[in-house]
Amino acid sequence: MVLMNFHSLLLFSGALRILLIIYGEWQDTHMEVRYTDVDYFVFSDAASLMGSGRSPYERSTYRYSPLLAFLLIPNSFIHQSWGKILFSASDLLVGLFIRTILKLRGVPDNICFCSVALWLFNPFTFTIGTRGNCEPMVCAIVLWIIICLMNGNNLQAAIWYGLVVHFRIYPIIYALPILLVLHPDNVRSSQKPTLQKWSLNQQKSLQSFSTTKLVSLSDPWLFLRNMLTKKRILFGLFSGVVFFFWTGLFFYLYGWEFLHEALLYHLTRTDPRHNFSIYFYHIYLHHEHEFSVLEKLISFLPQLIVQLVLILRFAQDLPFCLFVQTVAFVAFNKVITAQYFVWFFCLLPLILPWSKMKLKWEGLSCIFVWMGAQIHWLMWGYLLEFKGKNVFLQLWLASLLFLAANTWVLVMIIRRHMFSPVFLWLDNRTRKLQ
Repeated sequence: MVLMNFHSLLLFSGALRILLIIYGEWQDTHMEVRYTDVDYFVFSDAASLMGSGRSPYERSTYRYSPLLAFLLIPNSFIHQSWGKILFSASDLLVGLFIRTILKLRGVPDNICFCSVALWLFNPFTFTIGTRGNCEPMVCAIVLWIIICLMNGNNLQAAIWYGLVVHFRIYPIIYALPILLVLHPDNVRSSQKPTLQKWSLNQQKSLQSFSTTKLVSLSDPWLFLRNMLTKKRILFGLFSGVVFFFWTGLFFYLYGWEFLHEALLYHLTRTDPRHNFSIYFYHIYLHHEHEFSVLEKLISFLPQLIVQLVLILRFAQDLPFCLFVQTVAFVAFNKVITAQYFVWFFCLLPLILPWSKMKLKWEGLSCIFVWMGAQIHWLMWGYLLEFKGKNVFLQLWLASLLFLAANTWVLVMIIRRHMFSPVFLWLDNRTRKLQ
C-alpha cells in the first residue's frame, strides 16, 4: 500500500511539474513578469551556440560547464522547454534517491514517504526546476554519490564526484567528509559495508560511539596519520582524473575563457545586487574598485573554520554532515541567491528521521524564523529594486538578521539531532578475525 502511495506521489508530483512548465510558457507569453528564470535563457543561448559549432562562452554571463550547454542543445530542435523537463526529471530523481537512501538505512516506509513528500512538494524545489534552473541535476548526483558509498561502490562514487565538482564547483566542500567515511574501521575487507540501521531506541545505543570514536576523529594528528589508506588514495585519484579530464578537454576546446568563466569566476565572484550575503554592502560600496585576489578569497576564511569544525564533529554521519556543511557554506558565502537553498533542501529529508525536534513548537519556530528573516530581507530588496529607495543600510542589516536566523536554525537542528554513523564500526578484535 505504501509502495503504491509512493508511486502515486511521484506521478502526482510529476504531473504538477508538467503543469507548471505549461503554465510558465503561458505566463512568459502573456505577462510582463516572466515565470522562466533568466539563467535559462542564458543556458539556451549557450546551447544554441554550441550546437552551431561555436563557443558557449560567446553568450555573456554563461558561467557553467559546457556540459550543461551540451545537454540543452535539444532546446533548439525539439522544444524550448526541453531543459525544464530535464531539470524537473532530475527533481523527481532526487525524490527517488531520498527514498533509496532512507530504505538502505532501515527507515520505515511511512517516514520515508513523508520525507520524500517534503522534497517533492517544497515550493522552493518544484519551482526551481520548472523555471529552468539546473540545480536539481547537481542534487541528484550528490545523492547518487551517497548511495554508491553506502553500497560500497567507491570507484563509481569517485567518478561521479569528479564529474559533479567539474559541473558545479561547490561540492568540493564534501571531499573531506567523504574521505573520512572511507575509514578502515568502517567496513570489513572484501565485503559490502555494514550500515547502521534506524531504530526508535538508537539514542541509547549510539551513546557509547559518541563518547569514544568521535574523539579520535577530533584529533588532527591521528587523522593525518590514518589518512593515507588505499581506499582514500584511489578515491582521490579517480575523482581527480575525472575532474581534470573534463576540465582539460574543455580548456583545449575553449581556452582560458572556459577556465575563467566556469571555474575561477566562482571563486572570486562579487555580486552587489540580489544577494542575501552580509558581504553585499561592502561589495556595493567598493564595486567600482577592483578587488584584489586576496580580498576576494579572504571571505572564505570564516567558511573554512566552520567547515572544519562541522566535518571533524559529524563526518561519520555523512548525510547530516553534508547538510550542516551546506547550510553553513551558503550562510557564510559572499554571494547568496535563492537557488542555493536547494543545495541543502535535498539533504534535509535525509536527516529528519534522526531528529528529536517536534514540529510544534521547535519545528515551527525554526520555519518561521528562517522564512521571516528571508521575507524581511525581500521587503527591503523590493523597496530598493522596484521603488528606487535608498535602503542599502537597512538591506545590509536585514542580511545580518538572515545570517543570525540561519545560524540559530542550524544550532537548533544540531542540538536536536541523534548522531548516527552511516557505517557500523569494527573493533580491533573483529578486524583481526577477518
